[in-house]
Amino acid sequence: MKAWRLAGAGGALTFEERPVPEPREGAVTLRMRATPVLTYMADVVAGKLAAYQFPAQPFTPGTNGYAEVLAVGRGVYGLRAGDGVVLNPHFVANETAADAAQILIGLTRISPDSAPMQADWPDGTFAEVAQMPAAVLTKVPADSNLPPARLATFGKFAVPYGGLDATGVGPGDTLIVVGASGNFGSAAVLLGVALGCARVIAAGRDARALDAVVAKAGPRAVAVALSGDAQRDVAALREAAGGGADAAIDLVGRAADAGATLAALRALRRGGRLSLMGSMSVPLPLPYGEVLLNNWRIQGRFMYPRDAIARLLGLARAGALALDAIEITTFPLAELPAAMQAAAKQRGLQATLLTAD
Repeated sequence: MKAWRLAGAGGALTFEERPVPEPREGAVTLRMRATPVLTYMADVVAGKLAAYQFPAQPFTPGTNGYAEVLAVGRGVYGLRAGDGVVLNPHFVANETAADAAQILIGLTRISPDSAPMQADWPDGTFAEVAQMPAAVLTKVPADSNLPPARLATFGKFAVPYGGLDATGVGPGDTLIVVGASGNFGSAAVLLGVALGCARVIAAGRDARALDAVVAKAGPRAVAVALSGDAQRDVAALREAAGGGADAAIDLVGRAADAGATLAALRALRRGGRLSLMGSMSVPLPLPYGEVLLNNWRIQGRFMYPRDAIARLLGLARAGALALDAIEITTFPLAELPAAMQAAAKQRGLQATLLTAD
């Protein structure tokens, strides 16, 4: 089988012949059908993101995707050859530990003690055949009728789902999405609608992009273009929320200032919840007294619960989650460099996938 191999941060990226792996205990071998390319994958490959910690040896990058089971290893009981599965890269050790080791397979270590885990599971999805621990796979019901390319976009939804789940947002709530024109923020707008929010406020700086997201999300979504003026932005968000929002989620990547995050916080009603899932490069100056007096709950959330993909499948099968709103561009596996260039340019409700020939 063919697979892409990366020789460390900034190292050579080559398309090579590799042996088809035999399934290990607790693992599954998969025929990859469609896998997304992260918007920042070119920067990852070039070694421009210092926070990412790669395996010590050359490895196959790539994270989420949709695949078909080829074979299962000993100790795998719920999957069999021919099953369709959605996979995610967030692998957490199944141990009764206060802080179990965790990695993003095919991307980076996370916890300080996760190097041995990454050495055992270095390879991701940019390959014709992948081997994954069964714990990161979610079986797709045979009657789902969802095409592989649509199933492969679930990673775009899983991340914001984790943040929304942490806030407990649900039917009738008003939700603010900060960074709503971005990759994950745009998906969060669709998710807010799917989860039954009465109003979803798509907030960000790019008014034209926000309007495009809201047009696909439907009548319960409204766009608010942020100006950068703190008082004006808080007033605009509170007006759109009808006095104060129940919850907010911040999904701005590599934000250079905290203004939008603080505007969303101050637009919450008393008792409102804020989920932090972005990657701000500056400190967040919290207004201690305001947080106290308003009973605001602020919570950081990394990734998503283990059953997130199953819940998203349920929303999609019920017709609540508008997967068709995602504009998909596909490339053959052999054209990863071109796919990375395309992914770097994608915006909002767009996705770039590698697909089987």
